[in-house]
Amino acid sequence: MSATQTTTPEWVDTHCHVTYEDIPGGADAALIAAREAGVKRMITIGTDLKTSKAAIELASANKDVWATVGLHPHDAKNGLDGLNELITHDRVVAIGECGLDYYYDHSDRAVQREIFAAQIALAHKHKLPLVIHTREAWDETFEILNSCGVPEKTIFHCFTGSPVEAKKCLDIGAYLSFSGIVTFKKAQEIRDAAKVCSADKLLVETDSPFLAPVPHRGKSNQPAFLVEVGACLAEVRNISVEEIARQTTQNATIAFPGIAA
Repeated sequence: MSATQTTTPEWVDTHCHVTYEDIPGGADAALIAAREAGVKRMITIGTDLKTSKAAIELASANKDVWATVGLHPHDAKNGLDGLNELITHDRVVAIGECGLDYYYDHSDRAVQREIFAAQIALAHKHKLPLVIHTREAWDETFEILNSCGVPEKTIFHCFTGSPVEAKKCLDIGAYLSFSGIVTFKKAQEIRDAAKVCSADKLLVETDSPFLAPVPHRGKSNQPAFLVEVGACLAEVRNISVEEIARQTTQNATIAFPGIAA
């Protein structure tokens, strides 16, 4: 390779919802756009029985896509029936997303706590990573993790805490996954958290079709936009985009061993 030639950095989108109908152009178009942007591996997330099945189906049809099985706190009231049978599928690489959401309270808080604890138990039983959603429920999230035991691979998806919460997550060995929110003008606290995150615990995600990063804010998000999240993190941490891509890709293969092969 000559000195003037460059290669496109390779990325892993550790959290996207490619099966959702709001993905621009549909799943196939989103996957093509992602690959062209350098997003070489994607984990599409289950949030209930239907989306977990869809995630497995998409992952089974695409060698660069993997699935998770989980029940989002919004849907905790619907119970875990039917999900257990999906967990052992060879394309499933994690449990979640699961956790607590006290902002919307779409499910009763006691039920959210019960279902979160049950999914932590599943992560332990199947020796799988745990993908956590927490919103306005930091204290109870940590309490339940402490009570149930923190899975060896635990990921706080779409991290929106301050450096204080970041440190608490890092203290229990968890990974912090940053989404397009880190690019938002009013998200300085999250950028501060990204700045102090240990290099070996840093992940990137889109959470697409939600939370499109600047300059795409207001549009439906897609995995191809992961490069904007990475560029912001590179600026925040004062390192090259290539280094952010290299480090977060390496971290993703450790946090989610199932995608490493």
